[in-house]
Amino acid sequence: MDGYAPVLEGLANDIEEIEDQVFTGSAAVSRRIYELSQEIVEFHEAVRPLRGIIGGLAAGFSKYEVAEDLQEYLRDVADHAASALEESEGFRLTLRDVLALNAALVAQRQNEEMKGLAEASNAQNEDMKKISAWAGILFAPTMITGLYGMNFINMPELNWRAGYPFALALMFSSSLIMWLMFRRKGWF
Repeated sequence: MDGYAPVLEGLANDIEEIEDQVFTGSAAVSRRIYELSQEIVEFHEAVRPLRGIIGGLAAGFSKYEVAEDLQEYLRDVADHAASALEESEGFRLTLRDVLALNAALVAQRQNEEMKGLAEASNAQNEDMKKISAWAGILFAPTMITGLYGMNFINMPELNWRAGYPFALALMFSSSLIMWLMFRRKGWF
């Protein structure tokens, strides 16, 4: 049983290292927690049968008149086995808590990244609103200019003395009205 002490010490050191790594944001922490959990399970499964074996031997102490010093030695081994099992169970619970903490930290980092992406998306949406508004404002004068640039002979506005100022006023007013509407909606 004394040979298991360095194993327990190594497991304790590994757990301390993992606890420190959780806060560094390393991606390999979850895998290391899983691997260490498997090591603890293997250790637990190696030590657990010793309790039953020692208990069976202890049941035969009086029947087979086992020497007192051997009985004391086996009780000491049983105590060490129980202590090792308790310690390994504590390690397992600690790793479970560390894994939960790691999952929470990973989720928090993902939420922060998603928040950043959402903010960038909202900024792009605002830019697209402004671009669309400007395109809408420029559409009206372009359409009016297109109508007057068709070069038909029978366009009554072409012979009208106020036709040109009217077309300019129509282009300006339609653009102004659209600009005011978009500004009221907060697009500018």
